Amino acid sequence: MTTLKLDPRLLAFVVGTRAALAFGAALLLADRIPRRRRRAIGLALVAIGAATTVPAALAVFGSREPETEGLEAGI
Repeated sequence: MTTLKLDPRLLAFVVGTRAALAFGAALLLADRIPRRRRRAIGLALVAIGAATTVPAALAVFGSREPETEGLEAGI
């Protein structure tokens, strides 16, 4: 089993990337803003969210640590 330790800054980065991706996708599906502006903003947010997914995933999976508590006790 592994333990995941996230720095608050890393957590904010991950949440921010997910929010940008979701908000961009929502803009692409909405009808309240003029189509041209909505499409430009939506595509930009989706691109930013998608581009930052890989660094966010690497940072999260790189912060995992093997749990040694059970191993040291011989369990």
